[in-house]
Amino acid sequence: MEKRSVKWAIALMCLGLTVQAQAGGLYLYELGTEDLGLANAGSAARAQDASVIANNPAGMTRLQGNQFTVGAQLLYGDLDYSLNDSDLDGPGNVVGWMPGGSAFYSHSLSKDVKLGVGLYGNFGLSLDFGDTWAGHNLVKEATLMGLTLQPSLAYRLNDKWSVGAGLGINYGIFSLTRDLTTLRGGYEVEEDDTDIAPNVKLGILFEPSARTRLGLAYTSKVDYEFDVDATGTLPRSGRSWTLPVDAMIDAPQQVMFSAVQVLNDKWSILGEIGWQDWSSLGEAEITANNVTLQSSLDFQDTWHAAAGFQFQFSTATRLNFGVAYDTSMYDDQGNISLLLPAGAAWRLGTGVQHQLNDRSSLGVAVEWLLSESADVASPDVLAGSYDNPQMYFIAVNYSFRF
Repeated sequence: MEKRSVKWAIALMCLGLTVQAQAGGLYLYELGTEDLGLANAGSAARAQDASVIANNPAGMTRLQGNQFTVGAQLLYGDLDYSLNDSDLDGPGNVVGWMPGGSAFYSHSLSKDVKLGVGLYGNFGLSLDFGDTWAGHNLVKEATLMGLTLQPSLAYRLNDKWSVGAGLGINYGIFSLTRDLTTLRGGYEVEEDDTDIAPNVKLGILFEPSARTRLGLAYTSKVDYEFDVDATGTLPRSGRSWTLPVDAMIDAPQQVMFSAVQVLNDKWSILGEIGWQDWSSLGEAEITANNVTLQSSLDFQDTWHAAAGFQFQFSTATRLNFGVAYDTSMYDDQGNISLLLPAGAAWRLGTGVQHQLNDRSSLGVAVEWLLSESADVASPDVLAGSYDNPQMYFIAVNYSFRF
């Protein structure tokens, strides 16, 4: 694909995606909506606006009329990579500021049948190592993004059970920029490609009482295929090295179970547990010195747990609070990939949602993410560490009922 086309694709995807490898693996739960202030707690059961399409399409049956929700967010990532070799220049912070957003619409065919569509991104990473660091002949910039267009359908079986399904049309892009060595011309080269891959999202919503909701959602794997030459050269020796990108281009299947319990007119508590099948994506190959080897990266399944509560401060104003923990996709934090700085992570979120009138509402939310440190062991000349990675989110969302 021509470079200009890829640059436009990246710009388009920034409308629906601001991501970094921190949520269990490469998934993020932050879509610029009310979920951010709750650290995603109760996401598959809450169903308070049209963004439930991304979490559990069955939840659309709780929405009245036709509803539109749009979210925008700003992320700051503080991920500083330090090289073990002090004689080589490191890249410093490889993330920085990034924008993002999402949009959802739910349409009522009847009280029991709902159609919806969502445009969002919650998978990928974007890293900028800069022009002057020691590994610029191997990687300067690396971007993996996935934007999802998800038409969905929900049906209420009876007053307790609802089911829903969505078809994910996922547009993925992978881009890798590096400098060629002086022996090969001494100029910058960008390898990039795009792909469209489908997946499905299935959901169930169970409401045993007016105060209790349980939601279960399943998302199938997204299998991207990119034709990218990820081979560069290492500093000092000039040896060729191929980055193990095969291990980072697919989105694994996942399951999420959520619960919401309304305690009284003021308080509600929310909980959630989730699982992602990262262990199935651990097979990858790397090439060094023209010899193909099996990747030494060991992936494991990840688990997600979140708890939160909502406080109805007044008739028009609701406060959100949440905390979440995700395990790491790596079995060994001492041997991670340079391009996948993931680890176990804590999230703390809070936000406020205000009803402007009987049709529209406006919300603001903030979240802090703290991930565990991780070490990169290979290639050994660029070995180093990501120490105490942190990310900060701020989001606004607006909902309107037609």
